[in-house]
Order: sequence, then C-alpha cells, then structure tokens
Amino acid sequence: MATEFYRMDAGDIFEQVRSSRHGLSSEAAGRRIAEHGPNALEEGKRISQVRILLGQFKSVLVGILAAAAVLSFMMGETTDAAIIVIILLLNAGIGFFQEYRADRAISALRRLSQPRARVLRDGRQKMVDARELVVGDVVVLEAGDRVPADARLFDAKSLRTFEAPLTGESAPVAKDATMRFVGTAPLAERATMVYAGTSVANGSGRAVVVATGMRTQLGRIAGLMQGIEDEQTPLQKKLAVLGRYIGILTVVICFIVFMAGFLREGDWLEMLLIAVALAVAAIPEGLPAVVTISLAIGVQKMVRKDVLIRTLSSVETLGATTVICTDKTGTLTYNQMTVTAAYADGTLAMVSGRGYDAAGAVALQPGMEAGFETLFRIGALCNNSAIEDGTVIGDPTEAALLVSARKARLDIDALARQHPRSDELPFEPARKMMSTVHYVERKRVQFTKGAPEVIVARCSRIWERGKERRIDRDDVKRILTQNKGFAHQALRVLAFAYRPLGKDERPIEEDLIFVGLQAMIDPPRKGVKEAVATCATAGIKVVMITGDQEPTAVAIARQIGISGDAITGEELDRHIDLDAAVEEISIYARVSPEHKMRIIKALEKRGHVVAMTGDGVNDAPALKRADIGIAMGKAGTDVAREASDMILIDDNFVSIVHAVELGRTIYGNIRKFVNYMLSSNLGEILVIFLASVFAWPLPVTAIQILWINLITDGFPALALGVDPGDRDEMSRPPRHKGENIVNRTMAVTVLVTAVLVAAGTLAVFWHYAFSGEPGMAAKAQTMAFTTIVALEIVRIYVIRGEHRLGLLSNWWLIGAVLFSILLQLAVIYSPLAAFFGTVTLGLADWGIVAMTALSLFVACWAVRAVQGLFPAWSPKAF
Repeated sequence: MATEFYRMDAGDIFEQVRSSRHGLSSEAAGRRIAEHGPNALEEGKRISQVRILLGQFKSVLVGILAAAAVLSFMMGETTDAAIIVIILLLNAGIGFFQEYRADRAISALRRLSQPRARVLRDGRQKMVDARELVVGDVVVLEAGDRVPADARLFDAKSLRTFEAPLTGESAPVAKDATMRFVGTAPLAERATMVYAGTSVANGSGRAVVVATGMRTQLGRIAGLMQGIEDEQTPLQKKLAVLGRYIGILTVVICFIVFMAGFLREGDWLEMLLIAVALAVAAIPEGLPAVVTISLAIGVQKMVRKDVLIRTLSSVETLGATTVICTDKTGTLTYNQMTVTAAYADGTLAMVSGRGYDAAGAVALQPGMEAGFETLFRIGALCNNSAIEDGTVIGDPTEAALLVSARKARLDIDALARQHPRSDELPFEPARKMMSTVHYVERKRVQFTKGAPEVIVARCSRIWERGKERRIDRDDVKRILTQNKGFAHQALRVLAFAYRPLGKDERPIEEDLIFVGLQAMIDPPRKGVKEAVATCATAGIKVVMITGDQEPTAVAIARQIGISGDAITGEELDRHIDLDAAVEEISIYARVSPEHKMRIIKALEKRGHVVAMTGDGVNDAPALKRADIGIAMGKAGTDVAREASDMILIDDNFVSIVHAVELGRTIYGNIRKFVNYMLSSNLGEILVIFLASVFAWPLPVTAIQILWINLITDGFPALALGVDPGDRDEMSRPPRHKGENIVNRTMAVTVLVTAVLVAAGTLAVFWHYAFSGEPGMAAKAQTMAFTTIVALEIVRIYVIRGEHRLGLLSNWWLIGAVLFSILLQLAVIYSPLAAFFGTVTLGLADWGIVAMTALSLFVACWAVRAVQGLFPAWSPKAF
C-alpha cells in the first residue's frame, strides 16, 4: 500500500496514518514503535559466537587429526594426543578471534552510521534517533539531511534530493508536494515522495512518514538478498578437496601397513602403533593453522591499507578475481562535480584542479579577464549551496560553481555581502533554469543560469569584451556548437546570463544578456586510471555498472582506461543472449539492481570469479551475489556493508589493487606451504612404509614424527605465511577458477622430493642400524630423526628459490629456522633426550647429516633444471 501514497492528497494521507501536520505525541509514537518495531533494516541471521567457534572444526583435516588424537589417547600415548589437541585448539582460537573481531568491527561501523532525524513531536521540533521514527511522524527536511524513512511530502520549497543510492540517478531530483498523478509512475518520478536512504540536496520540506524499516523501498531491496545463499570460496573448496584426498590416502596406507605387519608379525598392538605413526606423518597438522594465520596476517595488512575484511577467505578470493564490476559515482569518481572548462567572450578557458578543493586556476588569455569574471560571479551568486570544512551543503553542481569562482580569485563571502539577494525564482525542471536578484551598485540585477539551449533561446543580447550587443545567428550557432562539444565529452553544461531590473520589477526570464558557459564533470579519483591499468596487466577486467547516462559513463570509462562496448539497461532488457555478449561489454548504464544480478550471473556462467564494488542500496543484491562483494565504508549504506565480504574504509578503488596483490601473495604462500608440508610428510610416510616393507625397526617413533611436524617443521612453515610476493605478482593472469592447489608440476616435485627425503633418511638409518656395532638402535633412530629435520629445512629454501625470493627477504623465516635448530639440539643434548629416546651425536655424525642435506639441495636443483627443458613442466606453473 505504501507504493500508492504518492498518488494520494496530503489530507487523505494524514487521515489514513492517523496524524496531522503537527505530528504525533510522544505517547502515540511510543505505542506505535512498540506495536510495529523500530525503523531499522533486518540484519539477517547473525552468526553466533558458538557457531563461529564450531565452524573452525568443520575441516576434514581437523576431523582426521581429532580421530588420531582419540586413538593415541586410547593407546596410552597421552603426550601425542595432548599435542594434537593443543594444535587443534590453537587453530580454532585463531580463526574464531579473527572472524569475531571482523564481525565486531562491522557492528561498530554500523553504529557510527546510525542517522538522526528532525521530527515534530508534541507540537515541537526535536532530534531523535532515526530508529525511533514511526508511521505518522512528521519529519522536517533541510539541505544535507539524510531522509530517515519513506514519507509523503506536504510542504516543499525548492526541495531536491539525491536518490542515487536508491535509483542510481546521480543528478538531484526535484520534488513537488502538490503534483497530481493520473496513473502509476516509476519510483524515480514520484515527486511527492522522499525515500529512506536518500539525502536532501537543497531546499527544505516537511513530510509525513508512511513506511519504516523493511517496509520502505530500501527495505524491499534489502529483502532481495535474503534468498541468496553464501557459497564456499575457491580456497575453501580446494582445501576441502585436498583434505579428502589426504584422508583417503591416510586410511588406505595405514590399513595396508597394519594388515601386512599383522599378517607377518602377528603383533597387532605394535602394528597399530606404526599405523598411528603413519597417520601422524600423513596428515599436515599445520595446514588449517597456516591457512588461518596467513589469511589473518593478510587481514591485518589490509586494515593498514584501509580495507576491512569481513571473512578471512575473502582475501584469497579477491586474489583469484578475473572481473571487477564497479559503480561509477563515488567509487571510480569522487562524487564531486568539478568545473573543467569555461566559455566567455568567444574563447575557451580551461580550469585546473578537481573536487571541492579550491587549489587550481583558470587559464585565461590576456585581456579576457572581464568576461570570465562576470561569468564566475554569476555562478557564485545565483547559487543556494555552500561548502563548509570541505563538506557540501546543497547541490554539488552549484558547489562546483563556487569552487570555480574561487579559482578565478573571487571572494565568495565578499560577493554575498556586496551584492545581497533580494528575490529568487527557484529551479524547476519545467523551466530548466534558476534566477536570483541582487543589488549591484544600488541597482537590481537578475542573474540566471540553466540549460544552454533554454538560456540562449531567451537571450536578445550578448556580453562580449566588456560591452553589450545584439546577439545574432552566428553567436547562437557558435555557443551551441561549443555546448555540443562539451556534451560529447560527457560534461554537464550550464549557461549564464543576466538582465537589469527596475526598482520593483519581478524577475523576468526573457530578454536576457548572454555571458557564457561552464562545463563540469564528476572527475575520476586520483590513481584510478593507474589501478585500472594494473588490473589489465594482471588479467583482470574492470566493468563499470552505473545508473548514470550512457555518454557520461562512456566518457569516464575512456578517461580511466576501461575499454569495451557500452549498453544501457533498456537495451539489456532487449538483449536475448547476454551470456554470449558479456565478454565484450565493459560499460553498463542506466541499470537496475535486477540488471546487475543478471550481469553477475552471466559473468559467472563464463567461469569468472566476480568482485563487485559499490556503495548504494542498489548495489547490495549484486554485492551479495558476487564471489566477493566490496562495499564503501564512508559513503556505503548499511545494506551494502551488510551484503559485502570486504569494506573499503576510505572508499578508494585503488585499494582494491593492493587487495588483489595481497590475495595472490597469500595464496602463493599457502601453496608454498602445501608444497613443503606434502613433500616433507610424504617423505616421512615413505620412511615408515618402506621400513615396514623391509621388516626394519621403526627409523623414527610416533612422538618424534609429531615433534618434526608440529614443532621443528611447524615454525618455519608458519613463517612462509609472511613471505613477500613474487616481483611479477601483478604481471601474471589470475589462476583458473578450477585450478587445484596441487597442480601437475607440484605433484611431480612433491613425489620426487619425498623419494629423495626417504632415500637419504633410510640410507643414514641403515648405515647405523645395520653396522654390526652393539647398542646402535637408539643412535640410528636419532640420526634418522635429525636427518629428516635437516632435509626438511633445506627443502623450505629450495621452494623459496623456485619463487626467486632472496635468502634474507623473510626475517621471520630465518628466526623460525634458527629456533627449530635450537629445539632439535635441545631434544638431543638436554634432559628431554630421555623423553624423546635420543642419544648424543658426535661431530662425524653431524657431518653425515650435513652431507645428506646438501645432497637434497643439489638433487632438487637438478630436477628443476630438467623441468626447465620442458615448458609443460616448467616451475612457472607453480
């Protein structure tokens, strides 16, 4: 029913909502809010702290590891079980802390954005929280106010509102409380209504609230997102697949080893212990922790770059992005109109600077100062806006005129004092112009601005080179040609004129004296062009999706380097096969939220990982539907932020490029970790498996394997999470959406390395265990234990070398390696030796360990050299 209020008379509205022009009483408002609830959007199902915590234990790897802990405890291996439980709890704690903190940060941001409203209560004007508004409240609106609810106007004075957050229209929309409607009208043309989520550009008005909360137009759009389910990100899917493979491999190998040993030896308890040791070796216990920590580190880095990540995996998803769909107004541009050119005295002058900063100048030819000074003076005086502390109060187009006047070295405040206003004809869409009357040297002068074709048609004279003369056809042709040239550049153009008035004469918009033109545009943000170019180099397509006019969208797109075809929402409705054309289109103009959903779906059908940036309510459904939604922190609405995966705190598109690079770096570090852990753990599996096949004693015990995986290997592996990215990180195309974490090249490298680790370890163990000397069993195990540690430390530097990273580029890794070496020495030369079953090693023993480790270094580089001979197996595939 709320959608029909715009067609009703104001008197009928008050009767229906049981209110009056004086508003409600506090008592009545209290009853209504208790009955209908607060004026707020539903936040959707919030994830409880318990669910966040339990979510950390859903991984297959975590489940297998937990089962191993239970089994170890049942066998009496309480130390093994305790260490496994500790690493599980550590991983869960880190993940919970990061996700909970991100959720609290979003809540804090939402609280900061809670608006206030000016209402009539008990017959008096007062400020209340917008949440306290109810149907029947009378709201008082002034320039700069945010409209707190859907309301029907009953009084409007030169009122215009910004409806871009709702409709995508960047220009202010004129309102008329007395307009009559015969039939239905689209949302953007309901001049008698103001809507929640929009703001007042200029003028003032009073309106009665007819809808609040989810019953507003803003609430309807928020409701579009409720049926959209969150999907797993690419990283989550890949880790799930990897976890299943490792789990299946673990079960199969453990079963084979257990059955073979049991049938041969008949000692089921001993073989069960060996099977548990294999399980410990097979599972990369640190994988969940290192993924969480790597993403958490990325979150912290992004906060320092003014990007708030709502979910840890969003960083990685952004790194896989192939298309960024972005709104124009306020995202690629400043949302600050800027005069870039002026025309007077038959000449063109360029205006430097951008936004509402007065830094800049008007490039005038000598002798042309008088005409342009008159032009900028009219723009400053025929104006109802103001700029206070960098904030625009009123229409941004008029604010741009104030800035251009300042760039022309005019004192705005002095002009207002010297030429006080005595009358005004407000802007009306039907007239397409506005006039004000001022005193100039004690005489009344009318200043008029408006659409060039309208102003020129009402001019009988022209001001040129300090004199008035009759305007002729050549003048009109020249002026309109210049206007057309501006229009082709998608500049918004205003014409300026004046006329003297008698003492008591009312403003008359006829027989005007033409002065000139000012052309303006909402300029691209600083650094956006470079960011778009970087995206192109990185294989990422930037798509502009906006509610603005096509010429403006195309002009801005070309300025910042976005190429490709352009299409409007109306054409999109007629376009049957969007799935086929979506690759060629880079600019979508005059689109609705439904169009954005179609575009996102079409891109995803083509296999793209889609990121969507936006700040308005109209962006929210697409933000939710995209693989990753990026909302604006400053200009963004609550709905947009709630729908997003990450928030640009500074509203800067350039920050996305940093996020993309960091996302790629993090994913690369995770792959390095997986490479390292799989090759190391598979080597340990082969050591135990082959020893069992050969009927040898265990080269290492279960507790020693656990020590290697969680402590000695764990710290260096975790330090990989802060490795710097490759130098050419943003010079490569995004990885394919379906690419596995372990690709063919990595699989071959892991297998070869595991064989080398097993061969080196078993050779050392054989040398000591079967030397014929008595009492060598403990020393053989100690040597095998230490050899594995040394081989895996070498392996981590081999992997980093494949990514062309210097030895000193990661001080965390250097510290972790030194710490691991110290820990290994501690379990050999301290009282811990009795606990781990180790014995003291001599200098000759350490020489054998060093030579074995060096042989792995040489062998791995030899393998890499062989791979380099075959492009399909090149390390560049890593």
